[in-house]
Parts: sequence; structure tokens; C-alpha cells
Amino acid sequence: MTDYNAIDALLAHARTPADLPPAEQRRTLRQALHLTRTQVAQALGVSPSTISGWETGRDPSGEIREKYAYFLNAAQEKLRTQNDTPPHPETSPTTEHTTTDKKEDAPHPTPQPCVLCGAPATDEVEGYPQHLHPDHCTHPHPTPPQPETPTPPHQTAPTPQPQAPARTPEHHKPAPRHRTPHPHPRTPDLITQAVQNALDTHAGDLTAATAELQRRAIPDAMALLDTTRIGARYDIVGHPPLPDILRKKSAHGADEVWEARPHWTRQDAPPTTGDITALDINGAYLSALKTHLPLGALEYSTGNVHSRRRAGIHLITPPEWDHHPYLPNPLGNREEPGPVWVTEPTLRLLQRLATDQDGPLCDPPVIHESFTSGATEQLFEKFRQALRDAREKAITEEDELTLEYVKSMYSKFVSTMGESNYNRALYRPDWMHIIRSQAFVNLWLKAHKAHTAGLTVMRVMGTDELHIAGNWQQVFTEGRGVSQVKVKDVYAPTNTSHH
Repeated sequence: MTDYNAIDALLAHARTPADLPPAEQRRTLRQALHLTRTQVAQALGVSPSTISGWETGRDPSGEIREKYAYFLNAAQEKLRTQNDTPPHPETSPTTEHTTTDKKEDAPHPTPQPCVLCGAPATDEVEGYPQHLHPDHCTHPHPTPPQPETPTPPHQTAPTPQPQAPARTPEHHKPAPRHRTPHPHPRTPDLITQAVQNALDTHAGDLTAATAELQRRAIPDAMALLDTTRIGARYDIVGHPPLPDILRKKSAHGADEVWEARPHWTRQDAPPTTGDITALDINGAYLSALKTHLPLGALEYSTGNVHSRRRAGIHLITPPEWDHHPYLPNPLGNREEPGPVWVTEPTLRLLQRLATDQDGPLCDPPVIHESFTSGATEQLFEKFRQALRDAREKAITEEDELTLEYVKSMYSKFVSTMGESNYNRALYRPDWMHIIRSQAFVNLWLKAHKAHTAGLTVMRVMGTDELHIAGNWQQVFTEGRGVSQVKVKDVYAPTNTSHH
């Protein structure tokens, strides 16, 4: 029987969403009270770009809608009261309110050292003194790197490769001076600042601001990388000589490195499969920034020997794969027989599967030749964490503008690391191949995890597409976080070629 008490309790607590004035009136109300988007955002616990979205047509939902409606109603009442009350003779609107929409944060009463560059600043963001405009800050800001930066006499700049001129190494850049130590992370402020500047430039137009931030994604990512690398041990902007296998054979061709991108669809679904869920893996390239990367010039070696302290590119004879009916080959859709150049993540995955504690899934790969260097997983770790934190904050605050900006930063950063006219500051095609391969390995491991848990893996594609039949919630958590998955679609098992 239906639980009528539960229905009555549900209806007793149900209520219609709070009414909101039209979008154009929301901005008018805020400006009439001389409040900035940042001030309203801080009071409501969201981001300034979220407020901008609400003022240009988007509507909040849930509890935050109630708070925003309360603010707007109170703003209307305050304006009505002010209009009915004569101004105090000692105070006028021109002297009482000095903050404009172009300056979203109140000025600090006395100059304080900027948290980014250490020079005196009269503004603050989230309570931390800093320059609001990049031109006023001596810290490297989101603009393309300048090649004419002089090199100190006692140092030698790296020789640029023909494909991409070398950028000034990080240890040649002037270090920020007189910086006040602060536990608050500096790096996410660059992202917040860039988003706010874009909104200000385009008067809150989200479409125009998104287009600008996407155009600036590469130089902004490099500026963020510079910030996270201050004081780092390793130089990452030199362009060491590369082996021929990493050079394209033609302008529109490819080099010899195989990234092992999966493209696999199961052909014979079990009769009791049930509906298939297409899952989207969040932040695939962002997660893949944590991988073993070679630090210096790649050194050539021969023999079936592999050091876990080194990373690079390896010529291997891959093992036979006998599990193709229910799991994709970790090497991807490669049909050509014989040796192939693979990256460090692919090699390590094959070695791991050959020594799996629950029983090997394949024989060990045979290594013939290698180009490797001393390696670390931490090279981009602070950079990755800054992007991850900004992404998670944007999701929490329903800030789609910052979310799209951060996604463009890390995806374009990885994609333009090789031979690209869009990012001449960093020329490491070996890193690009390795990071991409790590994304493919991460996806393959998720497929293997689902298979081990008794689920039916139906499709594995690219960097982020995993189709599963069965109760996938027992293995993965749904959400928008980097460690979670999103549901893209649910479809019948007869349509195994579904996209």
C-alpha cells in the first residue's frame, strides 16, 4: 500500500521556488546600491561569474535561489527606503560609495605587499592584498612570454630548436621580492583574476567572456605553470634535442610514437546484460598530468632493461592479448605486427599486467631500444592541483565560465606541447605523448576495474568514454569531480554501436 503519511510529509515540506525579478533588474538593483559582483558573491557563497550569469539570464536553484531572492527583495526594500529618506547633510552618494563595477573589490585602507609580486597594492581579493590589473603587477601574468627577456651574464640560455624558439628558463626570470609569506595558495588567484577581468571587459557577457578566456587559455596556462614552478628544482622550458622518432615525417603526418588510444566495442553481449550506461570520465587530461615524465635530454640505450627511476619512449615487441572479447587490448587498435615505439605509461601498464597478483593477463613486453631520462611524477603536480582546485570550486559554485576556462587551459596545454604554432614556449612532444598515453591507461584501468567487479564492459573509447552494463554505482561514484564519473546516456544492449 502507498504510504500516505510519507506523501503528506513530502507535500508539507514542498514549496514553490522563490520568485526572482527579471535578469536585467537584478543587475540594476545591485548597481543602484553600489555593490560589486564580488561583494554579492561573497555574501551568497558563490563566484562573481555566477552572479554575472544570474544577471544575464540564468536562474539559480535550490537553497541558493532562496538566498538570492532574499537579497534582491531586501535590495528593493532598501532602495525604496532610501528614496523616501532625505540624505544626511554630511554624506552624499558621491563620497559615500566609491566602488564601481569595474573595480570589484574594495580598496585596502593602506598599501600592503601584493600577495603575487610583493609590490605595494591598494586592493584585495578574498582578503589578500594584490593588484587587480595584470599591468600593475610585476609577477608574470597571463600574457604570451616575451622572447627578448635578457639573460644574465653568468648564465647561458638554452639553444632554441628550429620548431619552437626557446623561452627564457624559469631560473632566469626575476624572482618576486619582498613577498609576505601567506598560507593561502597564490595560484588559483590567477584563474579568478583572469575570469573577473574577462567579465569586466565584456560587461558580464558570458558568451564573449568565455570566447576570450578560451583564446587566452594557452598563454594563461603557461603563466600559471610559471607561478607553480617558482623555486622548483627542475627547469622545464629548455628544448633538448629530440630523437628522429619524435619528429613528424611530413607537415600533416605523425611521428613514430604509438599512444595506445583505445577504440573498442564488445561484439557479443551476454543475454542478461540489461541497459548499458555510457559514462564520461571527468578531467581525463587533468588527471594524466600526474605521470612519470623525463626531465632532461633523452638518452639512447638498448636491451631488455627498464629502470623505474627513468621514463621516456621504448621500442617493444608487445605481448599477445587473449582477452579481446571482453577487455580491450592495452595497446589500443594496432593491427600492424612487430615492434612498436610506445610511451612510459603503456610500457608500465603491460609490465603490471604481466605480473598481476591475481594472475598475469599477458606476457611481459620485450624492450629492444629506449630513449629515456631521469623522471619524476611531481613535475606538474602543483600546476595540476591549482587547476583541480579551481575546477572543484567552480563546480561547487555552479560557475560554468570558470569551469570552461580551466578545461581549456589543461586540454590545450597538453595538446599544444608538441609541434604547435599555438604554444612555442614549450616544445616537448615526448611529454605530450606520455600525458596522452597516461589518460588512455587511466581509462583502461577503469574498464579493468569494472570487469573485475563483475560488470560487463561494452565500449572503451578515447580518453573518457566507458560504456558498462550492470550496477556501475558499486564501482564508480557519480558526480563532476575529477575522481567521479558522469552519465552521458543509457541505451539498450542491442545498439552496441551507440555513440
